[in-house]
Amino acid sequence: MSLIPNSFRALVIGSSGTIGSAFVELLENDPACLGVMGIHRNSTSPIDYQDLSTIESAAKALSDEAPFQLIINTIGILHSADWMPEKRLDDLNAEQLQMLMQINAIGPGLTIKHFSKLLDPANSVMATLSAKVGSIEDNRLGGWYSYRASKAALNMLIKTASIEFARTKPNTALVAVHPGTVNSHLSKPFKGEQIGRPPLDAAQDMLNVLLSLNKEDSGTFISYSGEQLPW
Repeated sequence: MSLIPNSFRALVIGSSGTIGSAFVELLENDPACLGVMGIHRNSTSPIDYQDLSTIESAAKALSDEAPFQLIINTIGILHSADWMPEKRLDDLNAEQLQMLMQINAIGPGLTIKHFSKLLDPANSVMATLSAKVGSIEDNRLGGWYSYRASKAALNMLIKTASIEFARTKPNTALVAVHPGTVNSHLSKPFKGEQIGRPPLDAAQDMLNVLLSLNKEDSGTFISYSGEQLPW
């Protein structure tokens, strides 16, 4: 039985991004969604992973809007104007590794800590976008050291928190979600326009999966297709 009720309220974290804004658009047009809120770096209650103190502040600012039955965190980084994913070990550098760990693992981990307090204890889903390249078992090509490591760290944080949630929030499913290749700023340098799916299609695929989750799915790494991925 799906955890998300027939009528639900949603929160999208990172709603100014390509995938985040697509989620907001879909949820605004979903008759089952009674209301959707979005937050990002420039929202009224800003959240910015380069300033980790904003995470707790944003969660506290939204406490009067709780509870939410669905929270989706879409924030993540793959590259910047200064660097691209490493192709070899000699490309590994501390600044890049630290930045990706902060944006892709530390920020989302603290978001789970603070925003899980806004979940409906009766039935809720909290999803964080991860990436298949963060799977240790699935790593066959190498490269992309910082991105792979940061997403693997994120996956461990989600898995560990889900074990605690089984005791403290038994009616919540906490999951990592792989969106696939999406035509976005993140994928643009890697032929995202040619091989990626439109953002609305990707968000709809993931939303379909999230709305069908049950409590037994908590602590899993799920693809946009519904396939369970290896950690």
